[in-house]
Amino acid sequence: MVPVGLCNTCGYSREITSERGSVFWLCRRSATDPRFPRYPVLPVERCTGYEQATESQPDSGSGDEG
Repeated sequence: MVPVGLCNTCGYSREITSERGSVFWLCRRSATDPRFPRYPVLPVERCTGYEQATESQPDSGSGDEG
């Protein structure tokens, strides 16, 4: 498995698992800010939009998008 980097703990990321079992990390900042790629190249080691996830933010959980 590819190391994820910052996306693993970012409040704006979401782990997406495809029907085929591939795993991608969605950057939810990309929906409102074109500076951020929808699916960044991993591992992300630096990101100006990074914010550590808090309990009030949705967890990254798996979904069926992608």
